[in-house]
Amino acid sequence: MRATQRLLAAVKPGRFLEPGNPTGLTGLFNHSAPRSTLIYLYGATLKKLESLPEHSVYRQSTEALTKHRMSIIESIKPDGFDAWYTRAKETMEKNPDAFQPVGQGVYEMTPDMRFEQPDVEEEDVEDGLVSSLEGRSEAEKINSLSASNAPNSKKPDMRLEQLGEEVEEYNEEIVASLERARSEEESAKEPEISIEWETEPPLNAEQINDAETQIGAGLIEEVILVAESELKLIDTMLESKVWEELEEKPPQGQWDYFARDQHTPGTQEPPSK
Repeated sequence: MRATQRLLAAVKPGRFLEPGNPTGLTGLFNHSAPRSTLIYLYGATLKKLESLPEHSVYRQSTEALTKHRMSIIESIKPDGFDAWYTRAKETMEKNPDAFQPVGQGVYEMTPDMRFEQPDVEEEDVEDGLVSSLEGRSEAEKINSLSASNAPNSKKPDMRLEQLGEEVEEYNEEIVASLERARSEEESAKEPEISIEWETEPPLNAEQINDAETQIGAGLIEEVILVAESELKLIDTMLESKVWEELEEKPPQGQWDYFARDQHTPGTQEPPSK
């Protein structure tokens, strides 16, 4: 059922539907760019369907329907489309980097940020202690060892102090490396490119009505909702692997009752002249 506004708008050729106005269906409003939106959704759907096997019945049927509706939308061009397409193509050729898909940034540690902390082995400490005991008597050696191993000994450990100083130096090096990396990253950033993009000319009410009639699925806004849902459904179909055999096959004859022309007579033949 067409909205009254659509029927009245189609009477006057060249009249445009105002975006945001009610369509006649609750909660559904006129779309601002239905043609470009549907072309994008159908293109993304066909691209995602390539993830399914070619023998998948779901892929085959969805591809056929999507390509059919996409051909209808592409065949209906708004006034001034060719001139707009030429200008848009020139803009893309002048700024190729601005129209490339952007991936997620990956941050890696630079080589100058890598560091290793010195390992202090027990043998080094023991060697230093033994060398300090050389030339002493047995009694002096025993007293020195006992004092160094005492739990409450307040004798400062020179090796620990030296290790703490080295750790502080490494921390300072790390901070300096991070600052250098941050400054290099800031200097490597390219200035933002400001591009004035011209939107595609809109379809008039007569062209929208023509597209709705050829597709035969309600208003163009309803077609957009269906296309959005279909694009999301593909992820569910991929996760469920709908192309594989059922784990539990249905018993033989389970669906015979629902077969065509089983409980009703066939279509009546036209009367012969």
